Amino acid sequence: MADPIRWARYRWQRLVSTGGGESSSSNNSTNKCYQSSKTVGKHRIVIPCLGHFKEEYEKVSKLYMNNKIQTTKYTLLNFLPRNLFEQFHRVANLYFLFLVVLNWVPLVEAFQKEITMLPLAAVLTIIAVKDGLEDYSKYKMDKQINNLLTKVYSRKEKKYMDECWKNVSVGDFIRLSRNEIIPADMVLLYSSDPDGICYIETVGLDGETNLKQRQVVRGYSEQVSEIDPEKFSSRIECENPNNDLSRFKGFVEHSNKDRVGLSKENLLLRGCTVRNTEAVVGIVVYAGHETKAMLNNSGPHYKRSKLERKVNTDILWCVLLLILMCLTGAIGHGIWLSRYSEIPFFNIPEPDGKWIPPALAGFNMFWTMIILLQVLIPISLYVSIEIVKLGQIYLIQNDIDFYHEKTNSTIQCRALNIAEDLGQIQYIFSDKTGTLTENKMVFRRCSIAGYEYCHEENAKRLESYQEMDSEDEDSADHQCGTSIHMSKWQGHNCRALNEPLNRKSLDQLPGSSPVLGRENGAGDMPHSGHVAFSSPIETDVVPDAQLLEKFRQISSHSYQQSEEASSKLSLETMYITDFFLALAICNTVVVSVPNQPRQKMRFSPLGRMPIKSLEEIRQMFQRLSVRRLSSSPLPSVKESSSESPNSFVSKLAIFRTKLSSPVLDGAAQRAAEPHNTDSPVNSQVPQELEMVNVAAGCEHNSAVSSVELSSLPKLCYEAESPDEAALVHAARAYKCILQSKTPDRVTVDFAGLGSLTFQLLHILPFDSVRKRMSVVVRHPVSNKVVVYTKGADSVMMDLLRTASEVDNKNSEMEQKKIKERTQKHLDDYARRGLRTLCVAKKVMSDTEYAEWLNHHFLAETSIDNREELLLESAIRLETELTLLGATGIEDRLQEGVPDTIQALRKAGIKIWMLTGDKRETAVNIAYACKLLEPDDRIYTLKSQSRDACALVMSKILEGIQNNTSAKKKPSQELGNVSTSPPAQTPGFSAGLVIDGRTLEHVLHDSLQNIFLELTEKCRAVVCCRATPLQKSVLVRLVRNKLKAMTLAVGDGANDVSMIQVADTGVGIMGQEGMQAVMASDFAVSQFRHLRKLLLVHGHWCYTRLTNMVLYFFYKNVAYVNLLFWYQFFCGFSGTSMTDYWILILFNLLFTSVPPIIYGVLDKDVSAEILMQLPQLYMMSQKSVAYLPSTFWLTLLDAFYQSLVCFFVPYFTYYGSDIDVFSFGNPINTAALFIILFHLLIECKSVTWIYAVVLVGSILLYFIFALAFGAAHNPPSNPYWIMAKHMTDPVFYLVCLLTTCVALLPRYLLRVLQGTLFPSPVLRAKHLDRLTPREQREAIKRWNEDCAVNSGVESQATSGASSSATGAASEEESIASVLPTSKTPFQACSRDGLIEDTSILPDIQDKSGI
Repeated sequence: MADPIRWARYRWQRLVSTGGGESSSSNNSTNKCYQSSKTVGKHRIVIPCLGHFKEEYEKVSKLYMNNKIQTTKYTLLNFLPRNLFEQFHRVANLYFLFLVVLNWVPLVEAFQKEITMLPLAAVLTIIAVKDGLEDYSKYKMDKQINNLLTKVYSRKEKKYMDECWKNVSVGDFIRLSRNEIIPADMVLLYSSDPDGICYIETVGLDGETNLKQRQVVRGYSEQVSEIDPEKFSSRIECENPNNDLSRFKGFVEHSNKDRVGLSKENLLLRGCTVRNTEAVVGIVVYAGHETKAMLNNSGPHYKRSKLERKVNTDILWCVLLLILMCLTGAIGHGIWLSRYSEIPFFNIPEPDGKWIPPALAGFNMFWTMIILLQVLIPISLYVSIEIVKLGQIYLIQNDIDFYHEKTNSTIQCRALNIAEDLGQIQYIFSDKTGTLTENKMVFRRCSIAGYEYCHEENAKRLESYQEMDSEDEDSADHQCGTSIHMSKWQGHNCRALNEPLNRKSLDQLPGSSPVLGRENGAGDMPHSGHVAFSSPIETDVVPDAQLLEKFRQISSHSYQQSEEASSKLSLETMYITDFFLALAICNTVVVSVPNQPRQKMRFSPLGRMPIKSLEEIRQMFQRLSVRRLSSSPLPSVKESSSESPNSFVSKLAIFRTKLSSPVLDGAAQRAAEPHNTDSPVNSQVPQELEMVNVAAGCEHNSAVSSVELSSLPKLCYEAESPDEAALVHAARAYKCILQSKTPDRVTVDFAGLGSLTFQLLHILPFDSVRKRMSVVVRHPVSNKVVVYTKGADSVMMDLLRTASEVDNKNSEMEQKKIKERTQKHLDDYARRGLRTLCVAKKVMSDTEYAEWLNHHFLAETSIDNREELLLESAIRLETELTLLGATGIEDRLQEGVPDTIQALRKAGIKIWMLTGDKRETAVNIAYACKLLEPDDRIYTLKSQSRDACALVMSKILEGIQNNTSAKKKPSQELGNVSTSPPAQTPGFSAGLVIDGRTLEHVLHDSLQNIFLELTEKCRAVVCCRATPLQKSVLVRLVRNKLKAMTLAVGDGANDVSMIQVADTGVGIMGQEGMQAVMASDFAVSQFRHLRKLLLVHGHWCYTRLTNMVLYFFYKNVAYVNLLFWYQFFCGFSGTSMTDYWILILFNLLFTSVPPIIYGVLDKDVSAEILMQLPQLYMMSQKSVAYLPSTFWLTLLDAFYQSLVCFFVPYFTYYGSDIDVFSFGNPINTAALFIILFHLLIECKSVTWIYAVVLVGSILLYFIFALAFGAAHNPPSNPYWIMAKHMTDPVFYLVCLLTTCVALLPRYLLRVLQGTLFPSPVLRAKHLDRLTPREQREAIKRWNEDCAVNSGVESQATSGASSSATGAASEEESIASVLPTSKTPFQACSRDGLIEDTSILPDIQDKSGI
């Protein structure tokens, strides 16, 4: 047995080498490459810390990080200095630090040194405590993670030992058991799975619950026993650490200099969980902060809101105002001193006896005034804003309307500092699939060999289908798995299948980590309902009767004849067979069993023990023969064609899957070839031979397969995308059942052909450049290498065989007809809003495959430019395809999407739909969700050159401008036109549709301005075939060029870049994982939740925060001006009429809490009214509450109120002998009442919380003033001042009169606004006071008024023609007007839908493009 194994390995090594005669030179060249890369340091060298590598390992290991992680910023020693250093990066804190230092200068000292430090110290302490608590929670989490245990191979003990994660290093061998978390990025070298597969769950990385397959490095999967680290003599060279989760490049170099390429399929990432695999072993390549998971953990992302930027600008104005006031005080002090002819008695000389001149005294007074008037810059504003934002986020997260019962999820607010931006959104950029739609793909139609199958029965089922609630889905899922529980009592096989899954066997597993031990089922996904894309509406497909009848005629004999003959019937048979085989195997679906702890679909291991080693040797030979080109164990087509059908069927038994044990599979192959006496194990299994011959000799294999399936548990398909799941379930409905999948085999149970096992040679995954995926298999019937490809029709149609390359003329005509009819069906599907895919195949000779494989191997084993080389290799393979057919999959709209889009459009928000689907599909969905209205004039921009694109956009702009001018002269017929929908915005109603290729031209610098000008005149824009990069570029273009507030919403990884670029990113918690959610600022479960998030909470957050910010500016300016006015009566000496403690605590304590409560709880309009009147959103969108004029009027009002507050007490006590503190106390008390009652006037809804805080602030002031006055407080001495005033009636009269006169103008203004010229917000607030019936009637009248106003302007142009399209480029452009169908989803006849070109007046150029 050793000789055949060595021969097989030799053939394998020869196959993967660069050439027979060049092997030695290639080895030398690769060795040079390795040396050079090692010296340059572009790549990472990973070697084990064992054997003869010990010395080299000690040198290399010093360059790499260990596995200990530390996400904290501080330690006990550096917390104080580092935190202060970070806080003083804020300009405001530096400003106040400067004032503290300045107050220590004796010449300019204004307050006691301790008093000046109080505000800054309070702010710094609050922020430091917050930062410290956050960092401490990170420290505890880091400690918990670092001390988790895992099995690490010890070179001293010569066995695997429990080690903490933090002690793991690069080059260590790790052994993991099922349900354990991977501690570091490691290359998979062994798996207990016979096929070398390890299943992992990446929910910790990307949120996806579907299982992912990872496979052992090629060459190590043939091991019978677990890998021995002591015998590992290879080294790994890979790329340096990076954060790309979808890429890993490297190779394993053996001691004989042979190389094996590494990819992401061989890499287990830190944070993932091992599932369905009893034990795996790997070698660590990245550890700690160099792992991909940690490199992607950049921490919370911070964005600056638009309001925050505006506040910073206004603070600069306050700084200028402060400087102006201080200059006034400095100049006034100098003039006042110079007016004395003699030196005044209060002027103290310097220690040397010299007197300070008036000019220098004025200069010193400038700095004293800055200290005195420092409150003008609101230091507490920043802290208050942070507190208010936290309160607003708390209210958003606890809104019950955002809860989605089916997914048991609610809104997530991941960014805490941009909540107010939700109220200023002007543009929404939305993905389509999974964002506007449910991302539940339902198989609707298909076209095979040019014949369409409408699946009317399935369509009727979907029309009457009512989606189950969560309880019904759970019961359906439970019912889905009843077959395994029923069969559990019927035979030992099913019991054996279930036994490894119970908790007892899991606990007894060798190498299980006690740290990761969990309760029963806690570590598993115990229910199939957790599997994405597995709802009944997606999995249940009713076959088409006509196609099912043709399908039943397929047998092994008919398929064999179709491979050889070229008749129309036999050709259709081959097309149907290959079409469904492509649906079943051209995917990345993982097959598992429902209602089990994510158990891989395998068969019972009964009977395996007697010939375990021989069976595994046979499996190894099967894997080694996958890529053998010179010989194959499969019969050729010619040989099989010359034999009888029975003999042909018997040879098909070679490809049958295992029934109850791997022995049966091996016995089947040996029994099917009874004349092959060379088989070394043929004589050892006589008992299985007779049984398998019975199955092999049966003529009707379908009956055999049905018997086989009856004993099998029900399968679950875990797909990475819903499209794949829909296609696999569609194939299953036609009895083309995907049974199992391994890295080198795919087993399909095909009705009429039995169980077929395809040798899986390669998988070329889908990417956004190729827009297709392919699998390369060796067909079990023909023994030929076949490429099955599925992808977008925009690229697939260009890859088909040309007419000149078709040998037979009849075949040539047939291929041409199939292509034309399929394209017609594709266009029909797209107009119905279905997602389309083309399916094709290619048959390769062994020579062609060997030539391609040679180039592909070089691409796989390269590190530099691997992506480019693999892309080039895939493109080289995916040519000369034969079109099999096409599919149409429906993705239903989410609940409430049309109403949400209508409401957002009424709110003045422009919505762009950015999708990768084709034009017709995107437009149809746009009509269905009311993004486009039937009366809209739609322009389709499609061009192949930049010049032509510019010309078309110019003509479209010209046409829109003509239509816009035409609205000024509406005809009399407009009176008979029905009122346009209220969703339409005023002006010309136009929409723009643009495809991905044209986007490349549009995004060029020379065309950006005209493109944006065009889009501003369109009410909606639909971008088709857009790549993720183009999406992000579009968002950035609108954001930067138009200075507009943008929001991007998506649900998948392809939307991440768009979400991150936008001002506000919203992720949809859908079925495509959590990448979009983790990159977003806010995450919702349904698109309809955007309506309340923006129209209600966005409006509230912005209105509350702007009013609070304006109030802070008013409060500080009004109070500081009191000190400023007093300077005119004290010679600008920088003194105060109020005690310094009360002066500092006035803004810091007495008046700080009410505006915070106001900013969190105030409601200008109720949520119900805001939802029903989206037009109110425009008030916050246009920043009506915070215009520059509003800011300056607020400061002007503050100046007026400060004048009243100072001079009313001044003239009251004028001429009396009252002391300075007795004069300042009524001023200070009146200022408190004025400032708090000013907020009461501005408050739109007074709650009991606000009332308690307001009264509490006043009481706190009086209690503090009484207590403070009762004590002796040098150097100032406000002894019993408040107590004496509270017994004086004049004091109360002054406070009352001052408050009334100061607030009277603002109160009168608000009264006049509410009665004579109320704003829309005030009108809406009045609706809350009406009865429900009156409220409904008022809202109805409001909407009718808005509809009439927008309708008159829109209807003036609804009948105008689009003259711009007539002058489109004659070379390669299209400017078309799409049909305005009000029923996008129409019924389909049996003969298919005849395209009505009369309603699609596309104006095309002469070239027909």
